[in-house]
Amino acid sequence: MNKRYASFTEFYPFYLSQHQDKTCRGLHYIGSTLVLVIGIAILFTQQWIMLLLLPVIGYGFAWVGHFLFEKNRPATFQYPLYSFMADWVMLFKALTNRD
Repeated sequence: MNKRYASFTEFYPFYLSQHQDKTCRGLHYIGSTLVLVIGIAILFTQQWIMLLLLPVIGYGFAWVGHFLFEKNRPATFQYPLYSFMADWVMLFKALTNRD
């Protein structure tokens, strides 16, 4: 994974190629959805310390998917911003039946 991507548009097909296993994708969706739900709960409860849980939950589910099911190294290690963006695009496309 040494290629440098000039744009998110160029990166996204690579990102999808690293998420071919349905269980891995499912774990990404679970983690991202939990991040949204807990984030909203934090806004209502104002328990700001719980913000520390968000990366653990979001990345935890995703990394389990990669290491146990996809058997690859998460792209976020080399492309953190593009990978973060791609997680949300992939979830949106799944929710809107566009994946």
